[in-house]
Amino acid sequence: MARRHRAEKREILPDPIYQDERLTKFVNSVMLDGKKSTAERIVYGALELLKQKAKTDKPLEIFHEAIDKARPDIEVRSRRVGGATYQVPVEVRTGRAQALAFRWLIGNARKRSENTMTERLSQELMDTANGRGSTIKKREDTHKMAEANRAFAHYRW
Repeated sequence: MARRHRAEKREILPDPIYQDERLTKFVNSVMLDGKKSTAERIVYGALELLKQKAKTDKPLEIFHEAIDKARPDIEVRSRRVGGATYQVPVEVRTGRAQALAFRWLIGNARKRSENTMTERLSQELMDTANGRGSTIKKREDTHKMAEANRAFAHYRW
């Protein structure tokens, strides 16, 4: 790990269709093996399916709502004190919360049973925006774990 200074954040260009930086980051998270055009096809296809299913002309709002509902507020981090390891609840930074939401959404979409990744992703986004599904369950489990370990909050650093 570098000890001199933090790595500077790279400038991310907004995506070409919706002009949204968050969507660009999401496409980059979906991407496997550097195949960005495939990732873009999956994400834009999922947004089109959302547009049809929700009968709305703003699928980006559903996308943002799903991301905001999936973001954790608090998580546990391991902290070693005197030979014992404690799970200490800490608040999640904004960038990490967004990264976790992306990771959970994409991971749970990949586990679904629909035929194509486009269908899986659109359904997972829809479920998360409606407050149900495995992504919301993952967030709730994270919050429960932090709540259960609240007694160790004084070990925060």
